[in-house]
Amino acid sequence: MEALNQHLFLLLNAPPDPPAGLLMLARFLADDVVVLVAALVAALWVWGRQDGRAVLVGAGCALLTAALVNSAIGALWHHPRPFVIGLGHQLIPHAADSSFPSDHATFMWTIGISLLLRGSWQRLGWGMMAFGMGVAWSRIYLGVYFPLDMAGALLVSATASLLVIPARPIVDGVLTPAIVRLYEGAVRLLHLPAALFPLDRK
Repeated sequence: MEALNQHLFLLLNAPPDPPAGLLMLARFLADDVVVLVAALVAALWVWGRQDGRAVLVGAGCALLTAALVNSAIGALWHHPRPFVIGLGHQLIPHAADSSFPSDHATFMWTIGISLLLRGSWQRLGWGMMAFGMGVAWSRIYLGVYFPLDMAGALLVSATASLLVIPARPIVDGVLTPAIVRLYEGAVRLLHLPAALFPLDRK
């Protein structure tokens, strides 16, 4: 399996002098897309429809579950990154920690799968899955992950999202109202402008 993993990596990894445009795209997908998605989620919370907040809280629970699973895997089993073993070409800096599974891809795919399983924002959910593929490709292309690290991320994302489904009554009926009360209380306490932080959305 490891031989196949390394073979696939070498097929996808960038050459030592890649085209400038492709390198720019890969770096954007590798680093910036996750930040933009986090900003989008925040915007949906503040300005999106009110009943969508439970969907976002559910996705947040799935993300927390996935992050804990990833941390546990990394602590129990260290898998070296390609550049640590001198394989391929590394084109962005990265810590020499365990590569399996990919946190960036896990982030993208957990949100996407959570939205799809809830039946909300379907186009956004599929968009997250597609951009997750781009993130996965870019981080292999740039030499910091293996293909199986991305397969592991997809498995963790699906598992974490599915685990949250049985807890939906608690997420919708208890956790979401509590978080909304805390958020709205903070908006009022800080006297944030209603035009930017509306509290009466339907």
